[in-house]
Amino acid sequence: MLKQGVAAWNAWRDKNPELKADLYEADLGGANLKEANLKEANLKGANLINANLKRAILNGADLHEAALNGADLYEADLRGADLFGAELFGADLFGANLSGADLSGQANLLGADLSGANLQSAQLDSAALCGVDLRKADLRRANLFGADLQGADLRQANLRFTNLLDGGSQEC
Repeated sequence: MLKQGVAAWNAWRDKNPELKADLYEADLGGANLKEANLKEANLKGANLINANLKRAILNGADLHEAALNGADLYEADLRGADLFGAELFGADLFGANLSGADLSGQANLLGADLSGANLQSAQLDSAALCGVDLRKADLRRANLFGADLQGADLRQANLRFTNLLDGGSQEC
């Protein structure tokens, strides 16, 4: 269904909201999934390298150990998504909503653009955040225990109640 295009996919999802898409280890590298409804989809281990996921709905999706290197996640809805161990090297997450997302398990966010992202209550423990742009990001109540923030830009970021303890477990 997804190969028929995002419009056909979203129409199918609208007609079948109770069904959860199973795209386990799918090869979607470079795919145009702009504005695709992937809510609560199983994308565990999927290849989404360089995929266009602008404004995609991924809230509650299982992206455990998915490869999202270079993916365009501009304004994507990733609320409550499981990104445990996901590779996000060079991903564009500008304006993405990652509220409550799990990015623990040493998620690789090196060079990612998270400026203006909503990361409230996100689990970023042991994440590699070296050189990450977090300007104006909302990190309230986020868990950054053991995360490496070397060279990260935190200007105007909201760090209220954020756990910034150094666990010493991650190095860039």
